[in-house]
Amino acid sequence: MKIATWNVNGIRARQAQVLEWIQHEQPDVICLQEIKASRDQVPEPLLQLPDYWCCWHGERAYSGVGLHIRRERIQEPPQFEHPDFDFETRIVIARLGKLLIGSVYVPNGGKDYAAKLRFLESMERYARGCREQGLDLILCGDMNVTRTDQDVHPKERKPDAIGQRPDERGLFERFIAGGGLIDLGRTLDPDNDQLFTWWPPWRNMRQKNIGWRLDYIFAGQPVADHITKCSVLTQTGTSDHAPVVAELAGDYQRNDL
Repeated sequence: MKIATWNVNGIRARQAQVLEWIQHEQPDVICLQEIKASRDQVPEPLLQLPDYWCCWHGERAYSGVGLHIRRERIQEPPQFEHPDFDFETRIVIARLGKLLIGSVYVPNGGKDYAAKLRFLESMERYARGCREQGLDLILCGDMNVTRTDQDVHPKERKPDAIGQRPDERGLFERFIAGGGLIDLGRTLDPDNDQLFTWWPPWRNMRQKNIGWRLDYIFAGQPVADHITKCSVLTQTGTSDHAPVVAELAGDYQRNDL
């Protein structure tokens, strides 16, 4: 199973890039963030991808997420839902029996830092609740938090910068621990201090790899045990974020996935 996540920074601006990426990668699960479009604004070629069950959850010119699951993997349409802490169209979950897969776009916090902290607290409660109910959770997306200084290029490290502050990092770690989640990218590449997914869009920062790691794929232990690969596609697209793609061994079959 191949799971992919990408903050596209505008689905209309990057329609051709997204279609080309899907065609090349052939993911089984596609999680998109910052689509900046309501459902009726999504370009027609993407609105109903022929090989996927699709959910577009967005607002005009702001925020928004998408979640798409390959039809070959499940026979019936998945149940798409939004946790009660969803606001500004920031999260969608597909419920597949005891497996939950979600695309999430955590607030940046620049305009309302308190709202970001509340969202992270709610994510922790949600993940913990899933774990207590015996559900398998895969949560992907732009979390807008770096876990440690290792996830920020030395030239970008600022202890008071949003995305690096101790309080938001603390809440982020509580979410990970509370849900019993594994950071797939870091698990497979624990010592890489050049592993970034977002770059400031100026001064050739991406070309110099002076960036931050903000985009993640998290999974509970039953799923994470099957991880074989998790890569950042640094050369893909013109968004300020790069896609992250994880692959699970073919013997992971729970709930038809």
